Amino acid sequence: MQIDYVARSVPLSDDIRSFTEGKLERAARFLEEPVEIRVILDAEGHRKIAELHVRHKFGVLTATEESGEIRDSIHEAIEKLEKQARRSRKKFMDRRRRGDRQMAHEWPVENASGESDASPRVIKTSTLSIKPMSLDEAALRLEDAKNDFLVFRDTDHGKINVLYKRRDGDYGLVTPED
Repeated sequence: MQIDYVARSVPLSDDIRSFTEGKLERAARFLEEPVEIRVILDAEGHRKIAELHVRHKFGVLTATEESGEIRDSIHEAIEKLEKQARRSRKKFMDRRRRGDRQMAHEWPVENASGESDASPRVIKTSTLSIKPMSLDEAALRLEDAKNDFLVFRDTDHGKINVLYKRRDGDYGLVTPED
């Protein structure tokens, strides 16, 4: 972390430097290296102004504060800067996480041995009880079911059908050919 000081009409003491550096350490936690900080201290009459420009790997942050005391101006400017840095870091992390989620669906999955199978494997097998019922009764049971589908024997035709929930909230029906 490199800090440059510019003092206009304000005496720059070692006390003010150490105070500023101590406060900037907290804000630097949210910044990516390399970090260059420029601290501009100014006095206009009874107003003391602290202006901070921080340049880091992902952009530039700026904060300006003024008050009656130079320490108060520095403290408030660094708080403002820390808030910006925290927001910037959160935004960056959210973008990274969102990118990881999108990439997970695009890449093919390989076995632990490194070989890719030409045909899919059966991972889980379940048995279902097929009960005879009408289509309306099957729709009522599907609303209460834990799965998004229901296999049943149609009482009108005696054939096995599959009723499933669609993404739009409606139902779909799979019937065998005659």
